[in-house]
Amino acid sequence: MAAMVRLLEQTDPIVEEVYRRKNEAEEVRQREYLSTVKIQAWYRGERTRAYIGHLNKCATIIQKQWRGYLGRGLTRILIRNSVLIMKINYFNRKATYIQKMWRGYYVRKYVFNYYSRKRYLEALQIKNEIVRSELEEYSEMQEQEQRRIEEKEEKKRREHLARKNHYLISTEVIPGVFNSPFLPYPTDTEYLLRSLKPLIHEKKKKTDKPFDPTCRSYDLQKPRTLPPLPSKPQGPFRDPTDVQRQRYKAFQPSLRVATSFTSLEEARQKMKSEEWVTRLNDNVFEPFSRRDVKYDPLLHTRSSYGHLPYGFRYFREEFQDRHITSQSFKTLVPPIPIFEKLNDTYSQGQVF
Repeated sequence: MAAMVRLLEQTDPIVEEVYRRKNEAEEVRQREYLSTVKIQAWYRGERTRAYIGHLNKCATIIQKQWRGYLGRGLTRILIRNSVLIMKINYFNRKATYIQKMWRGYYVRKYVFNYYSRKRYLEALQIKNEIVRSELEEYSEMQEQEQRRIEEKEEKKRREHLARKNHYLISTEVIPGVFNSPFLPYPTDTEYLLRSLKPLIHEKKKKTDKPFDPTCRSYDLQKPRTLPPLPSKPQGPFRDPTDVQRQRYKAFQPSLRVATSFTSLEEARQKMKSEEWVTRLNDNVFEPFSRRDVKYDPLLHTRSSYGHLPYGFRYFREEFQDRHITSQSFKTLVPPIPIFEKLNDTYSQGQVF
């Protein structure tokens, strides 16, 4: 092998030139191969990226169309609901306005009439003035009566004091305290003393029995009482305790006496009175129930419209014109003998 290498090294330069060109061709081929591989990789990458971009664009278009379809459906639902809510609110406002106008008209006409309220307030003002004037007159009368009573009491007190001090009256010889000789005329107290009589003290009442101081047992005397009766008197008499209990026992009324015959009518009248007191309005409001046109009778019958009364309201024919009295018939249970007994009698004998 080494011999062959040495032989080749000693060959012609043409062979060397061939080997050199061969190596250069191999290098060029390798460089072209790498360039081709790079160009192919770039192209395939661009093509793949373009395809992926196309797929993404198509997916975006599909998603956009689907989302637009869903969005338009939801938008229609929202618009429909919004329009429905707007209509409901609109009709509610109109209904509220109509109710407001009608209630205002009804209240002004039937419940709170302005002109009737105005007349009532004017009449009330006049009535208040009359009552005020009457109260003022009554207060003046009360004040006058009070002053009259006070003057009467004062006059009575002065008369009592004058009668008590009647000894201060003047005499023909000695002038009194209220009749000064330096005054041209006596005072009013002097005239009052002259017009009254002196006060006389009441004397003590005398006892029926005179007091005897010599009797030592005067205060020790007590009224004599009868001896007590025996518990059981002789004779055909019952025990006094039973007789007393029978005499003062509680009253036991019967059912007929304890119950009023007209209790049902009284209860109905009371219930009607309570309903009348707790009413909201005197006039029953019926806005659309009245008819001016008479109802047409049935086609297949000659009777008037409505149900037959027999079998629906009552099962007995009634002729009101044949009744003796206008009042309805009232049934009454016959009395029971045991209920008619108001008080129990003695069970044993008779008390003499």
